[in-house]
Amino acid sequence: MTTDALAIDDVSHSFGRVQALKNVTLNVPPGRFTALLGVNGAGKTTLFSLVTRLYDNSSGAIRVAGYDLRRKPSQALARLGVVFQSRAMDADLTVRQNLAYHASLHGIGRRDASDRIAEVLGQVGLSEKAGDRISALSGGQQRRAEIARALIHRPDILLLDEATVGLDVKSRAEVLALTRRLIAENGVSALWATHIMDEIQPDDDLVILHEGQVLRRDRASEIARGKGLTQAFLDLTGVAPA
Repeated sequence: MTTDALAIDDVSHSFGRVQALKNVTLNVPPGRFTALLGVNGAGKTTLFSLVTRLYDNSSGAIRVAGYDLRRKPSQALARLGVVFQSRAMDADLTVRQNLAYHASLHGIGRRDASDRIAEVLGQVGLSEKAGDRISALSGGQQRRAEIARALIHRPDILLLDEATVGLDVKSRAEVLALTRRLIAENGVSALWATHIMDEIQPDDDLVILHEGQVLRRDRASEIARGKGLTQAFLDLTGVAPA
């Protein structure tokens, strides 16, 4: 894929008189980890809701793997894999049952679904947990199962909205390392929304979102140059990050 995995151009969104996003423009290149950094309330979840069509974007344009989200929504959404901040799997079903259900939503036949379930569980290191109920998994394992669910239809890009929220330090590191490994080994792209500074590496593409506006877009090392990322964020926003 040579086009951007995700391109957002001049997108705004309001809830009544409250403007949640203002002229947001950003892109996620193919095969890259792009961090969307902002404190709680910055607009990260609203932006994800627009990209996933939970909300309709009435201004600007959103393209996924080259497909315009409003003109060709089916093609665009088929190339997205999403891990929402809130848990999205049925806790009373097994890992395999959850993945089979999600595969069916994407029109994947039973035989192909079985092969893909085995494939994605191997990718996230949960092959031995396929028959376990979601409720029996640790928090970190549940997140990995959700990433497996997001991968079942082989998307071009993963959207991860505060994917480490509520996890302990070890589980946070494992989920982050898994996402980076999927990029390196499988060529998938990722937009990683976070408010946690130490989840960002110098080579990452970084977008700083604050009060609904993009304040800076660049390689993280360039934004941090000469002062460190924490100080650069504070200078831009006036707010200390986590």
